Amino acid sequence: MLTSAASDRRLGVGRWLIAGGIGILLLAGGFLVWRFMGARGQGGMGMPPGVTVQLEPVQTGNVQDASEFLGSLEAQTGVVLQPEVSGRVTQVYVSAGDRVNPGQPIVLISPDRTQAEANAATANAAAAESARQAAAASLQALLARRAELEAELALQEAEFNRTEQLVSQGAQSQQALDLARRDLEVAQATLASARDEIAAAQANLNQAEASLAQAQANQAAAQQSLQDRTVTAPIAGTVGNLNIKLGDFVSTNTVITNITENAALELDLQIPIEQRNRLELGLPVELLSVEGENKLATGGISFISPSTDPDTQTVLVKARFENPQGRLQDAQKVEARIVWSETTGVLVPTAAITRLGGQTFVYVADAGTEEELPPPNAMPPGMPAPEQVARLRPVQLGELQGNNYEVLSGLEAGQTIVVSGILNLQDGTPILPQSETEGPPADESSGPAS
Repeated sequence: MLTSAASDRRLGVGRWLIAGGIGILLLAGGFLVWRFMGARGQGGMGMPPGVTVQLEPVQTGNVQDASEFLGSLEAQTGVVLQPEVSGRVTQVYVSAGDRVNPGQPIVLISPDRTQAEANAATANAAAAESARQAAAASLQALLARRAELEAELALQEAEFNRTEQLVSQGAQSQQALDLARRDLEVAQATLASARDEIAAAQANLNQAEASLAQAQANQAAAQQSLQDRTVTAPIAGTVGNLNIKLGDFVSTNTVITNITENAALELDLQIPIEQRNRLELGLPVELLSVEGENKLATGGISFISPSTDPDTQTVLVKARFENPQGRLQDAQKVEARIVWSETTGVLVPTAAITRLGGQTFVYVADAGTEEELPPPNAMPPGMPAPEQVARLRPVQLGELQGNNYEVLSGLEAGQTIVVSGILNLQDGTPILPQSETEGPPADESSGPAS
């Protein structure tokens, strides 16, 4: 009985060993079939015949050797507007953001009393002018009268001389000479009196002119005081935030607003001393938004400081930017890129880069072998058979140029690379260009693998 039981146990173990061996053989056969089908381009049942991807030829473009710095723009023309007099704001002529020209009114400060004073000063100046004109006319009349008296005196002198000669010859009586002498003396006295009147008239005119000058000075002062009540723009520019409103009381220390001219702006940059030898006047400087995506303007280096900041060991550099479209503003934070040099190089989109084990690769479209490509009869009806495979190609990258990387080695211009769908690829995977299939690649919205 014991012998029979032992025999049965040995038979059972043998059967299990045989069954296990058959199972191992089946698994090995299945693995070999899977390996063969995979080598045929995943053409078996349930496996995709190819991965849909987007292809692009490798392009060449401008490659910049550049450095980026943060800075703040500063307008070259700007004023802080303050009143010349104290008073209450009675009128506001502009709004924040308005464009103004030199001399354009901004606000009016309580002008009523000043206007009355200016009117009175104007009237006084007009009266003084009338007095001066009257004095001048009187003087002119006296001067004309003097000319007549001088002529009369000359006539009397001639008459006296003639009478005196005739009397000496006995042709006329002494009485005639006395009459001639009297007329001469009267003419002389009249002329002397006229000359005194002229002197007085001249003094009166001088006084009238002095009074007019004083009245005109008072008028000018009153007009200036009235003008000071109207705060005007000293420069052309854009009005900033208004710090006052109608009815506010302001003094000479009150800041009404700022006026800024953004037609040209300047950027201060602190450049490390290690890059001092690369600096040159006129080097292009590109302004980017803080996000670094959009180029706002291009200018050039206009100033390089001859000395180094002892605390930061940097060199002050200024770059000037024209702003005809008004896209830049005073005090705007920007990212500035100094372009040291510019060459032509090979560029690939960032989405085409994949990283494996710390190395960078791209997938190049390559003609596949018969073992890599699925047979035509394995394709679904209406779908073309893949003719290319994605070949993993190591590349050496340079600096990022916008949305592209510079490729230093590993690719040449004109080669075709995969730019989307790379997350579904391995070296040798059959690919179908997107234009030959329907729908976008499966991972079109995904970034590069890492």
